[in-house]
Amino acid sequence: MAAVTTSASAVIPIDDLTFWEVCERRARLTPDRLMIVDERDRRITFGEFRDRAERVAAGLHQLGIGPGSRVTWQLPTRIETLLVCLALARLGAHQNPVIPAVRGREVGFALRQTGAEWVVLPGTWNGFDYVEMVSELDWSDAPRPRIVVVGVDDLPDGDPATLPAPPTDPREARWTFYTSGTTSEPKGVLHSDESLMWGGRGYAERMRLDADTVFAMQFAIAHIGGPNLFCFMFSVGIRTLSVERFDPSSLAELFRRHRVNLCGGSVAFGELLLREQRRRGAGRLLPDLRQLGGGAGPTPPAMFDQITAELGVTYIPAYGMTEVPMIAVGYPDDDVELRRGTDGAPVRGIEIRAARLDGTVADPGEEGELQIRGPQVCKGYRDPAQSAQAFVDGWLRTGDLGMVRPDGRIKLTGRIKDIIIRKGENISAREVEDLLGTHPLVARVAVVGLPDDERGERVCAVVERVPGQPDLDFAEMQRHLLAAGLGRYKLPEQLELTDELPTQGSMLKISKAAVRRELLARAGAGT
Repeated sequence: MAAVTTSASAVIPIDDLTFWEVCERRARLTPDRLMIVDERDRRITFGEFRDRAERVAAGLHQLGIGPGSRVTWQLPTRIETLLVCLALARLGAHQNPVIPAVRGREVGFALRQTGAEWVVLPGTWNGFDYVEMVSELDWSDAPRPRIVVVGVDDLPDGDPATLPAPPTDPREARWTFYTSGTTSEPKGVLHSDESLMWGGRGYAERMRLDADTVFAMQFAIAHIGGPNLFCFMFSVGIRTLSVERFDPSSLAELFRRHRVNLCGGSVAFGELLLREQRRRGAGRLLPDLRQLGGGAGPTPPAMFDQITAELGVTYIPAYGMTEVPMIAVGYPDDDVELRRGTDGAPVRGIEIRAARLDGTVADPGEEGELQIRGPQVCKGYRDPAQSAQAFVDGWLRTGDLGMVRPDGRIKLTGRIKDIIIRKGENISAREVEDLLGTHPLVARVAVVGLPDDERGERVCAVVERVPGQPDLDFAEMQRHLLAAGLGRYKLPEQLELTDELPTQGSMLKISKAAVRRELLARAGAGT
């Protein structure tokens, strides 16, 4: 039976177990070990967490939630949220986490598609009333879910003796996560405890997490990365700093106080920490931080270099998606060029191939659509038509373009739908972004295709300004790209400047859909 070992020689088997079973085993093994500390300096051990989660489960059960109940929750990153999540796992409820940034239309879609009977909300948080939002949705065509409000130190409570037996099948699809894409509505991705746990284990093994790891949870726990973290905590016994709001200035103080040595999330988080480092000047912003994990999209080489040099950390690329929580992770001891030039190597259990447009398997080093299979892969989508379209002979089509190198490492090159076709020539938006992103007057960049009567599509570069620096002009952009080796036929015909590019989701990925919509709206308005 596969297991993860800690520096304290604790062994927690995680195959064929549910989240609740792994939680119980960790609580029995190291009940007094600190599990979580938050920005309020509240602390909870593994034993206390298990006991409290059982009481919360009993309180929810008294309200009518039990095995198979359909529950959506939209809560900030708090200890209470982790307790609610594990309490629902203890009950065997079907849960649908939704990140707090999502609003009415998308929340309503998730509630209807999952058939939610219950929705757990924080009341008013960060100036927004979630109860009012759900209450004002149109329920004329669907049953209105019952609302449970939880807050800081305010959770349902009951006697664990009243609980039904916990679930025992880790392969049952009891989770729905929504992902935004190019479709008009978000896609509901189905996961089991097993698929989520395999994702977490792959990351933990590759990053060599142990009982001395202090991990920062500064992202939305409702993100697909949340269950990854549960796996780290329970299987390895790591300590976690829970952060409710991401503010680089206050976060730096928290990191130093609690000696955080590993932080994950996305390149956007790394960029925000980099800005804070520059604002403060000399001296390391985060002296205990050894590793910074990437994810939520490729890392531009220029940003990799800046994060590595200025933050003084080992930046580890990672590749995952809502459908497959962890696909590839870099090796911490890889040399800089390998970590800079690839997106990691497949974690345990993952098989990956690149497929040509005709469906045949590409050769090593040849670009194609990346396709995945393995125990981490989701069970499909709530919409059967989306499942039928996404899977080919058991392989999940990712929609990502990339290659599998001869050494097995992955290199992402773009998205199938992120290819701009100008005068019949395919242009990779990612290639242009990577090269333009090395210019000192470019903070971030998004390259999109816009309709063009003559060319079919034209290439537009939208550049986020560097604060306090002059604007990049069109001639300088072209000069830089040509000097960097970009083919002349790939040069952008249009340059737009902005103070801040729009982002989506808790990982702060640039939203190219929003960039393109804004440009088309401005063109339609004649501005």
